[in-house]
Amino acid sequence: MCPTCDSEHLIKNGSVHNGKPKYQCKTCGHQFVVNSTKTTVSQEIKQLIDRLLLERISLRGIARVTQVSWSWLQDYVNQKLARTPRQVKVSGKPLGKLVIECDELWSFVDCQKNEVYIWLAIDCNSRKIVGCFVGDRTRKSACKLWASLPEVYQQCAAYTDFWQAYQTVIPPKRHRAVGKETGLTNHIERLNNTFRQRVSRLVRESLSFSKKLNNHIGAIWYFVHGYNAELAKT
Repeated sequence: MCPTCDSEHLIKNGSVHNGKPKYQCKTCGHQFVVNSTKTTVSQEIKQLIDRLLLERISLRGIARVTQVSWSWLQDYVNQKLARTPRQVKVSGKPLGKLVIECDELWSFVDCQKNEVYIWLAIDCNSRKIVGCFVGDRTRKSACKLWASLPEVYQQCAAYTDFWQAYQTVIPPKRHRAVGKETGLTNHIERLNNTFRQRVSRLVRESLSFSKKLNNHIGAIWYFVHGYNAELAKT
């Protein structure tokens, strides 16, 4: 019997992915599966998934915890990462003397030969991430990092390591190349460690790596926004 119009004039119309037969009503044209086990993922579960994406847990682990299908979760995450903004938002005018620290974090996509570097800039006072770019380790990527900074942060002192790309991009009057022993890049080094501890795709010797560059970039930016949002609450 058709669940829409209660008609008994039905014909078989193929099957769904799990082999169950699909029927079509000849009266109203409605297609359906008898005793379908398909369920709708609640908004509460989606919110839980959104929070779990900010923790060190693989997508397979999230699927097991939330008891959603792997295929649905993959589609949901892919769409969420694709919609994630690729720009840092700075609300209001930062207070005090502005100083930033910059560094690049090694990662890979699909295999370790495909190296991808995460370029980050952090506000020393607020600890918020104020610049980010995902690419290679060339001067071009350093330019992209500098361009991602809000204009107010392009006018302040910037501490980096001695990687030559920084020297050709950051204005000499603002650039300070220092060694780790000075402690002037401690905040950005600690941030790198936080990324590796919290983003499963970046954990060393892990199977939770990205297979597609777009998803990798989206996951990094999703964590950047989540990290800044956590700091805004404190």
